[in-house]
Amino acid sequence: MRPDLAFLVGSRICHDLISPIGAISNGVELLSLTDGDTGAEMELINQSVQNANARIRYFRIAFGAAGPQQPIGRSEVLSILTAIAKGGRFTYYWQIEGDQERRLVRCALLILQCFETALPLGGDLQINADGDAWVLTAEGPRITINDDLWGSVKRPGNDFAHSAAQVQFALLPDVIAEAGRTLHLDITSDRITARF
Repeated sequence: MRPDLAFLVGSRICHDLISPIGAISNGVELLSLTDGDTGAEMELINQSVQNANARIRYFRIAFGAAGPQQPIGRSEVLSILTAIAKGGRFTYYWQIEGDQERRLVRCALLILQCFETALPLGGDLQINADGDAWVLTAEGPRITINDDLWGSVKRPGNDFAHSAAQVQFALLPDVIAEAGRTLHLDITSDRITARF
């Protein structure tokens, strides 16, 4: 991994974990000020812990190393996506059956992060299989496409300067190649489809 990407991944992880960890801190602070029933505060802390835990597990797959033939269980992926979806803007439909090669799951999770960037109001993210190919679709009330950003996936090495929030776009071409796949994108005004 190029050093600049390592820094961007670290920044992305820290940025995404600040919110749930901040909520945990706020919940603990409220508990210290509360006499009596602490149910609401404990619920806030519990939800934030689950969200932070799910994000860490998501990042471990999306940004971590993946050896050949290393499997990951469907139940693990579903538990991560379910926890992240709670109270969020996105609904995930994981339609891939059985355990899958970790490299393929990593490709899918990075694509989902790319999709999320294009859906500022949230939406539905579907992950399906079509024979040996994986097909991911994103639909939402508004799709915003940065042509240069998506171009960095279609034409890797074009010197686009990715921010930490965009690091998934920088990583995706190499991760797809490592998995031995080719990525095909179809972007319209109301849907994004990725096939690999």
